[in-house]
Amino acid sequence: MDPTTFKSLLYNTSADGKVAYITLNRPKQHNAIDQHMPFEIRAAVRLANANPNVHCIVLKGNGRGFCGGYDLDIYAANAERGQTAGSQDLSQGYEPFHEYASMKECTDCYSELFHSYKPTIAQVHGAAVAGGSDIALCCDLVVMADDARIGYPPSRVWGCPTTAMWSYRIGPEKAKRMLFTGDLISGSEAAAMGLVLKAVPQAQLEETVELLTERIKSVPVNQLWMQKQVINSSIEGMLCSTQRLATIFDGITRNSPEGIDFQQLAQRVGFKAAVSARDEPGRSEEYRKKWKSVL
Repeated sequence: MDPTTFKSLLYNTSADGKVAYITLNRPKQHNAIDQHMPFEIRAAVRLANANPNVHCIVLKGNGRGFCGGYDLDIYAANAERGQTAGSQDLSQGYEPFHEYASMKECTDCYSELFHSYKPTIAQVHGAAVAGGSDIALCCDLVVMADDARIGYPPSRVWGCPTTAMWSYRIGPEKAKRMLFTGDLISGSEAAAMGLVLKAVPQAQLEETVELLTERIKSVPVNQLWMQKQVINSSIEGMLCSTQRLATIFDGITRNSPEGIDFQQLAQRVGFKAAVSARDEPGRSEEYRKKWKSVL
């Protein structure tokens, strides 16, 4: 695919050609996921893998943040008509394969970052929320600004993280804590938890990632590939089955009784207001302060 035809991201390489940069490029929409972005991520990763000069790939976001999840302005348009994206007309019963097939495409696109022959690094500022966290956590390494936020609020209602990377990064108990609450946590908290490699002040984020790529790109491409294959092979079998289950459940969450209630609330008050009502308990400053005080 010709990178000049990308609609939702930018692709370029460093001056020495050893680092490929994939930049999510919908800044006015907080780099929210549209119908093009998943497929363009996959295409860009494949471009980097096909380039013998590239040693590693950096994924980042243009503007105020990394990625705010799926674009509510696109999908909310259907909500106004009672056809919220991902929810079906259940009058004729639930068709699970329809849900699975469409979301599996997105899961596979994001997972290209995990399966990439070249190491992938997510450079996260602002927020990596919902589908944005799916994308970031598929990368081999994640470096965050310490005040950035990451989490999967749709786990409260109307979503299941289809890439299923949480438990592989932080273990079952901490993954349960994140997905039972849908909380957003800071880069500092994510690093302390072991969810991401490192958190630094935002002013140092780009330099920190650059230092990391400088070290990685001094290693031969074949060495990088072999080390990654050895590590990935320890979880790939389990990950495949986990992603399959998560992708099935993602469809069910949008068509469960609670999912239908959420859809109907979106019809009454608007999609963004419904999301705010769903997520507010985990966003309040009082809640965060109390939670931190018991850590």
